Amino acid sequence: MAMIAAKCPEYTILVVDINKARIRAWNSKTLPVFEPGLLELVLSCRGRNLFFSTDIKGGIQKADIIFVSVNTPTKTSGVGAGMAADLQYWEKTAREIKKYSNTPKIIVEKSTLPVKTAQAMEEILKADNDVSFEVLSNPEFLAEGTAVSDLMNPDRVLIGSRETKEGISARSELVDIYAHWVPREKIITSNIWSSELSKLVANAFLAQRLSSINAISAICEKTDAKVDEVALAVGLDSRIGNKFLRASLGFGGSCFEKDILNLSYLASCYNLPEVASYWKSVIEMNYYQKDRFVKKVISAMWNTLAGKKIAILGFAFKANTGDTRESPAIFVAKRLLVEGARLAITDPKATGQAKHDLRGERGDIVYGTDPYNAAKDADAILVCTEWDEYRELDYKRIYKSMRKPAFIFDGRNILDHSALHTIGFNVYPLGSPALTHFAD
Repeated sequence: MAMIAAKCPEYTILVVDINKARIRAWNSKTLPVFEPGLLELVLSCRGRNLFFSTDIKGGIQKADIIFVSVNTPTKTSGVGAGMAADLQYWEKTAREIKKYSNTPKIIVEKSTLPVKTAQAMEEILKADNDVSFEVLSNPEFLAEGTAVSDLMNPDRVLIGSRETKEGISARSELVDIYAHWVPREKIITSNIWSSELSKLVANAFLAQRLSSINAISAICEKTDAKVDEVALAVGLDSRIGNKFLRASLGFGGSCFEKDILNLSYLASCYNLPEVASYWKSVIEMNYYQKDRFVKKVISAMWNTLAGKKIAILGFAFKANTGDTRESPAIFVAKRLLVEGARLAITDPKATGQAKHDLRGERGDIVYGTDPYNAAKDADAILVCTEWDEYRELDYKRIYKSMRKPAFIFDGRNILDHSALHTIGFNVYPLGSPALTHFAD
């Protein structure tokens, strides 16, 4: 919405939410989410044609176009629990739109939703109602950490509609908005069901690549191959490409697991068990990689972590965000605590959220933003997020401050492993042979 406001000054953009604290944050200089470039973007148009409010009724009544961007988490109970999308917030929003609308509206689905959700939206909006509604699907393909640049220069914008005269007309209005800054050839139109499914499939394919290279990393460690070299050779094939071929301790974030589970559940509902099983295996491989990483730490440190201090560098699920949803670091931290380890957790943006994620966990945990403090007197360092600043740390200083022998487990393969080994560390990359100072 901030990008549309910046690129379309003739439009008035009103963002509404029931959460008063969140709206206060959007109206301040401390936004409720961290995203590079977002504050500057918001400040460039807030108060001019971008407004944040808790007036849901007024926002609906004033709007000609409504973007529905509510949360669609995975169900935790009932039919489809653990896999299907929970659409209760989406349905409540649809009913509020219906309740307060007295003029024709174009409704745009931005949330990631199961295929055929637009039909349910239409049925709710049009039941016993004289107001005209057209429902479009416009899934969001931006990535956290690069969201502003992704919006500025998108690979594509996808807009789906009913293939009726009214549906195509509504679709054209949304095309005209994006065309203010996106080249027309990058604005793709489709039927509404293809658009809804494309978002799930895009995330499934990206996660599949990550699980695939992580599976190969396990083979590399057994054969003394190097996963980075394998990925380079494979990625240079123009049919494959090099994106999403970096081995890591596993993917996280709010989308990948949720969307794949949703896709798998959808296949099950349509009696496609083989398809459902195939996509669920992507999630299973992600769990395996996180579990394998923890077991490597335990094994390398003589099968006991009791009383040992371990510094965790990075808690966000990826760099350049404070988001920790489904972060591999949560899994790792909880497992280490069970083993009796003492944890020092550091992250430039996510230590506050880390405290929330680990609330109620039993064990010795300290939090901070200074990696040098975290590493002092530590037995091991675990790199769990690929923040650039972790590449530039003074590892000679860190080594001197640690207990010996000192270990580094690079869960993101971002460090110079040979240089660390020369300093004195016992280095355990992912998908490559360990570099240690121990006798064979």
